[in-house]
Amino acid sequence: MTNRTSVLALALAGAAAVALGLTPLPATAAETRVAVFGFELIDSSLDGEMLGTTKEEQARLAAMAPRAAAWLHEKKGYAPVDLSAVAEQAGHSNLQNCGNCDIKMAKAAGAEISVTGTVQKVSNLILNVNLYVRDVATGKTIAAGSADIRSNSDDSWRRGLDWLLKNRIDGQLATAGR
Repeated sequence: MTNRTSVLALALAGAAAVALGLTPLPATAAETRVAVFGFELIDSSLDGEMLGTTKEEQARLAAMAPRAAAWLHEKKGYAPVDLSAVAEQAGHSNLQNCGNCDIKMAKAAGAEISVTGTVQKVSNLILNVNLYVRDVATGKTIAAGSADIRSNSDDSWRRGLDWLLKNRIDGQLATAGR
């Protein structure tokens, strides 16, 4: 994904979070503070190579982080932190391969947990949603999962993320005591 696409996805994710009523609020003492970064697209499809990322895919990508943040807040009581101070840096980084830069940015934003994710597009029929949850203090992965989805649509991306959160991430967070 290009830096411009990353910045756009992060900006759209912030706008979507506000639209969903997820404006970061100060965490209460009992809430775990979480930095949910914008998802990144790994497009290895022939379409992506020839045409680039579509506006629809950019919008879907931007909706992923606010949806994950909403789920974490509803189901786990995590309080999303404001990432505006690190948004530009995050948008210009490959968060999956930047030498723990997500941990550093999450820490700078006051988070205890960092959440990053990707959507890998093999073709318009085969996609994969990946999510990584890491402890900011130790840098260790406390939850991770993957969900294969079929079709490149709003509904398939939503269902893939929802399934991943419910069937993979939830149990791992519970086991980790989170």
